[in-house]
Amino acid sequence: MTEQPLLRTPLYDLHVERGARMVPFAGYDMPVQYDSIIAEIRAVREGVGIFDVSHMGRFFIDGCDARALLDWVHTANINEEMPVGRARYGLICKRDGGIIDDGIVYRMSEDVYMLVANAGNATKVLHWLNYWSDEQFPGARVSDSTNHISMIAVQGPKAIELVSSISEFNQDEIKSFRITRCLVDERPSLVARTGYTGEDGVEIMPHAGDSSRVWKKLITAGAVPCGLGARDILRLEAGLLLHGSDMDETVNPIEAGLERFVAMDTDFCGKDAVKSVIEQGAQRHLVGFRTVERGPVPRSHSPILIGTIPIGEVASGAFSPTLDMNIGLGYVPNRFAVPGTALKLEVRGKPLDALVVPLPFYSRLRR
Repeated sequence: MTEQPLLRTPLYDLHVERGARMVPFAGYDMPVQYDSIIAEIRAVREGVGIFDVSHMGRFFIDGCDARALLDWVHTANINEEMPVGRARYGLICKRDGGIIDDGIVYRMSEDVYMLVANAGNATKVLHWLNYWSDEQFPGARVSDSTNHISMIAVQGPKAIELVSSISEFNQDEIKSFRITRCLVDERPSLVARTGYTGEDGVEIMPHAGDSSRVWKKLITAGAVPCGLGARDILRLEAGLLLHGSDMDETVNPIEAGLERFVAMDTDFCGKDAVKSVIEQGAQRHLVGFRTVERGPVPRSHSPILIGTIPIGEVASGAFSPTLDMNIGLGYVPNRFAVPGTALKLEVRGKPLDALVVPLPFYSRLRR
């Protein structure tokens, strides 16, 4: 079978010009790093870093059934009281409770919403929205704006100050998990106070044709370009899950520890399966762990053991430059999901001592 050529975001040429190392990711040719991943992580934790996340799916849903469609396919409470300009994170589940994707719903106006989905699941999410629109919510229209609107994440303790200096963005009016329309470098854009790094910041969504200008302006103002390598470690430090590694269609939201993002007082696809796990109790749970000593980094699918007996496997693992230790996430039976529990990890055929620890590993509020 002929392989499909990799897609490119509108910022591709700027990444190449800057010497970024490009890698295939979710069907796109994306920058994994520019110089040093550690330096990029430090820039986000101490200053401001920017990421091209234009590969993520951006779908607009409008019409008289738009809210009802999203309330059905998304586990957050997308109710009539959700204010215009608000954003809510949640999950998109199958009937059996398995997680198709996680994503954020933004209410843009009275009957217009936007859903941002992970790049690797964007096609599947679009098909899921269209399926339920045809099946149950004919008054909802779904449109794919991924190729028309770019997305630039601006993250770090100095991110809001920097963005405010080149835009009309008002940090006093636009609090966390809110979205607005404003000019950024004199170009109309959506600006959402959301992100995936554990830091404050925004995600700027200009027209695709304006994205290069905005990217360059952010760098001129002092932002450091960062790649997917830094973004993955930053999100892991913050205890944020990655679909395809830490959750997938075989995982129930309760097992993944995401029950706070599931509105059980609403009716959504997969509710009965989620309710069943709540009532009967999950047999396994996602936990955070750290290794006791420095050593090889535990990677996805590395066995987790008690003594010599396998009890689970690593979902995500990395060396954390911020914390100066190896950290990771993995699924274990409930009785071992208690902070302080001693585990062993099998990495490169050798056992490593590890401890279950509370999540998140890192929080800017506790710095």
